Amino acid sequence: MADINERIQKRLFELQDLKYRDFNSSLIPTVEKETVIGVRTPQLRKLAKELSKDPDIENFMRTLPHKYYEENNLHGLIIEGMNDFNACLAEMNLFLPYIDNWATCDIISPKIFKKHLPELLDEIKVWMGSDHTYTIRFGIGMLMSFYMDDRFKPEYPEMVAGVKSEEYYVNMMIAWYFATALAKRYDEVISFIEEKRLEKWTHNKTIQKAVESYRITQERKTYLKTLKVK
Repeated sequence: MADINERIQKRLFELQDLKYRDFNSSLIPTVEKETVIGVRTPQLRKLAKELSKDPDIENFMRTLPHKYYEENNLHGLIIEGMNDFNACLAEMNLFLPYIDNWATCDIISPKIFKKHLPELLDEIKVWMGSDHTYTIRFGIGMLMSFYMDDRFKPEYPEMVAGVKSEEYYVNMMIAWYFATALAKRYDEVISFIEEKRLEKWTHNKTIQKAVESYRITQERKTYLKTLKVK
């Protein structure tokens, strides 16, 4: 039987869609086009579910860095499907340093995290204090995904506003976080915009994304536009 890494690469190329590869690679400029095979996410999710039961999957998970973009996404989706919180967290921490693009970062959202929010919060704080772009982005993303509704606390947007970075993909996630917060927790976070607590680019991008949101009233959009920094 072929090595599991060879088997996985073979499966991925069998699922290749060249037109999709050309389109998708244009959206992930930090990834070399030659490393993009062109496999759609629903197919990757199905394959991840299948491979998670493979007795040799541990060998694939330990083969880092991977050669192909889709191998990284597959790796993340296998982690996403894990049912043991501690094991999932351990695998996530092993994998995060190897994430090199926003799409791989954002595709991962383990459902098991929702059952362990107090413990996860401690880990999010560590991730947000990292010096690795996509580890920070992942931490903010998890804070947005799991602590925006009934688990929301005023300290959370404070944590995000406290992240200072010159990295585009970090600042874009900060803007995404605050735009989402403006849709869901407007009264609690509008002061961050009124007081110009964010960097100029992130501040304006937050407003742009909020104004584009269907979840924010026209009245609030009109007001937000007046807060844009020139």
